[in-house]
Amino acid sequence: MFKKFCLEEISSQNQVKASVQRRIRQSIQDEYPGLESVMEDLLPKKIPLIVVKCPNHLTLVVVNNVPLFFCIRDGPYMPTLRLLHQYPNIMKRFQVDRGAIKFVLSGANIMCPGLTSPGGVLDEEVDVERPVAIYAEGKQHALAIGFTKMSAKDIKSINKGIGVDNMHYLNDGLWKMERLD
Repeated sequence: MFKKFCLEEISSQNQVKASVQRRIRQSIQDEYPGLESVMEDLLPKKIPLIVVKCPNHLTLVVVNNVPLFFCIRDGPYMPTLRLLHQYPNIMKRFQVDRGAIKFVLSGANIMCPGLTSPGGVLDEEVDVERPVAIYAEGKQHALAIGFTKMSAKDIKSINKGIGVDNMHYLNDGLWKMERLD
């Protein structure tokens, strides 16, 4: 998704009305209840919230020129990896085995065998089409954010094909874009 993302990809930046800002805040709060205590620090009501539109129906939520969340079409808002590293417990987590790390870091989707092998860990409660954090075996921080194509139970039972779409990973275009200036 963000493999070759750069500032030239941005088609428009708009400061949103208060009603839209409330809707975005509520949507993020519903999706990530763990952020409720720090929501005022992340998305303060007094500081303008900027929505950045990009090609492929991609929307970034930016506060103080720092991208915090992104959304594809009308799907759920997903945090950027920098935000996920600050608040690691806000998302459900999957863990891939060591063999999958280099593929995930090059932007490949996460295959079911990488999640079900001895080094992989699945959160059983995850349904289909939910955002998840992808961690690596033996590593502390998340290496990617993905969108499940199957539920965790299906990933375990079918064990074939793509289990999670890789949306944002370490060292991609969004990761390298610390600020929008």
